[in-house]
Amino acid sequence: MTSGPADDDRVASGPVGDGPVTSGPVGDGPVASGRAGDGPVVASGPGGAAAAVAERRLHPFTPLRRAWVPIAATVGVLAQQGDRAARWVADLSTLLRLVTLAGVLLVFGVYGFLSWWFTHYAVTDTELRIRTGLLFRRTAHIRLDRLQAVDVTRPLLARLTGVASLRLDVIGAEEKDQLSFLGEKEAVALRAELLARAAGFAPEEAVRLGEAPQRELLRVTPRELAVSLMLSLGVWAALAGGIVAPFVVWWFSSSPWVAVATLLPMLGAVWAGTVGRFLTEYDWRVAESPDGLRLDHGMLDRAHETVPPGRVQTVRIVEPLLWRRSDRVRVELAVAGSKNEVLVPVASRADAYAVIARVLPGVDLAGLSYSGSPGTGSRWVVPVWWKGYALALSPEVFAARHGRLCRRTEIVPHAKVQSVRFTQGPWARARGVADVHVDTGANGTVTARLRPAAGAAQLLHEQAARSHTSRATARPDRWMTGSGPEA
Repeated sequence: MTSGPADDDRVASGPVGDGPVTSGPVGDGPVASGRAGDGPVVASGPGGAAAAVAERRLHPFTPLRRAWVPIAATVGVLAQQGDRAARWVADLSTLLRLVTLAGVLLVFGVYGFLSWWFTHYAVTDTELRIRTGLLFRRTAHIRLDRLQAVDVTRPLLARLTGVASLRLDVIGAEEKDQLSFLGEKEAVALRAELLARAAGFAPEEAVRLGEAPQRELLRVTPRELAVSLMLSLGVWAALAGGIVAPFVVWWFSSSPWVAVATLLPMLGAVWAGTVGRFLTEYDWRVAESPDGLRLDHGMLDRAHETVPPGRVQTVRIVEPLLWRRSDRVRVELAVAGSKNEVLVPVASRADAYAVIARVLPGVDLAGLSYSGSPGTGSRWVVPVWWKGYALALSPEVFAARHGRLCRRTEIVPHAKVQSVRFTQGPWARARGVADVHVDTGANGTVTARLRPAAGAAQLLHEQAARSHTSRATARPDRWMTGSGPEA
């Protein structure tokens, strides 16, 4: 369930000038106060005893990364000016060009160094604190008991320099906080420490535990991924559009520049759907651990993501037309407060169901019995495509199916349903059919379309009762509380 701004556990302090920075209490944790320098933050516990919390800095590579942001922005501005910028540069002597270039690099280098110097983070018993800012200081307080995922990402340049970025998903926060960059070993160790503390372990024990063990469940080979892309109609449609559209525009406009302007976004879409997707989903691995399902993937930018336990709102099984012959599927997720959308890019149905069983324990997907829409009324509301709609119910889940060329099955555990709605337009009312929508905590909606009107009204009340009962009896899942991978 996604909370509003009042549930955002990242508390930012405003401008502080030269005085001390004092942050208010967050949850039941201590109150921290300290100066904006390099000294430790002093935490006052409930009994009044003071304990120093050591602050840490990011990796020394960080200033270089931050310096390149304004440099790239400057280059973009100069490129936008075009001929004007070229004439201005041509009017300068060689010496002035070198001096100007050195001055720009020096200024941006100092900016990167200072932004790194004034960035600290510290882990207390109850929260992670991140202090940033040169002129205007910002302190983010991230409660450890509200963490739902801690991901390690390694962009290409970061991998070459041995550093990694730590991204934190917090319940109720739309944007991720990030620590960029840390040494790879430090990032992995900090991630393990944060997850252990979020699970309730003491600080000393959390450090001692280290990275939780894992057991690999599934690996998608590059060959399987490449074949799946070649058998996707969407990929071929993007390629055809990228080739045909510029020629059509050129034909009607008689301007090659208009055709080029049309071609560039087309190429971007084609790249994202083909090569970009292959690079992102390359060597996809799914592993099971006590802190959830771990996803490792990427050729150039390697990502290490976690599917947090108990936070999956919807599971979507995608079956493109050309995949069905080999019984291959793609599995996507909707996780409250997270942008992790893909669980399995391509796999056999049996392997995919085995992975889904770790996300939805106790659910027998193979045993779901789907009932289609009634032909007498549905064919007049949605011609031809009405045959693609179906619904299945079990004691654990609500499952709706739609699509004929690309079939999608969306599965929602009853405990994750936030509201149920009944809709019926005038034409559907005349044909005796209606739609039932279930809303989830990930701001998503799953719709059972074209159901008989009387059955849809009954389904509305039954689903509301099932959801209420399931939420009352659901067991809360936390990190480190499962059985974990077998030894």
